[in-house]
Amino acid sequence: MKYQISVAEMQDTETLVQFQLAMAQESEGTQLDYVTVREGVKNAIEDESKAIYLIARNEDNEAIGSLMLTTEWSDWNNTRYYWIQSVYVHPEFRRQGVFRELFEFARVIAENDNAGALRLYVDKENIVAQKVYQSLGMHDSHYLMYEL
Repeated sequence: MKYQISVAEMQDTETLVQFQLAMAQESEGTQLDYVTVREGVKNAIEDESKAIYLIARNEDNEAIGSLMLTTEWSDWNNTRYYWIQSVYVHPEFRRQGVFRELFEFARVIAENDNAGALRLYVDKENIVAQKVYQSLGMHDSHYLMYEL
C-alpha cells in the first residue's frame, strides 16, 4: 500500500472536522456549523458503535483523506451492513489511489465482521464517482433512497 490507513483517534478530530467542512462546501455548497461537526466527530471517535473514521496518511504522515463507516442491523439476514459515508480526499491527492486504499481497508473490516454488504450512496449526477465505485467492484442497488 502506498498510504498508511488507520482508524482515526481523538488527535485526528480537527483534521476530520476540516475535511467534513470542506466536503460539505465542495459537494453541496453547504457551510456546516463548526461546533456541531466537531462534536459529531468527537462523539463518533469516542463511541465506535456510532461510526469509525478511517484516515489516510502520506509518507510524511500528513492526513490526506478519510471516510466514515457506519453500520445498520439486518434482521432479515442476521448481520450488519456497513455504509461508507463522509468520504474526503484532499484535492492535491485525488486520483492517486487514496480512496481505493481507504475503501480496501473498509472492505476488510466489513468482511472480518461477516457483513451482509458494504454500501454507499452517491449523487445520481456524480458519474465520475459512480465509475470509481464500479471500478472497485461495486454495483448499483435495486433500492432507491427516500428521506423526510
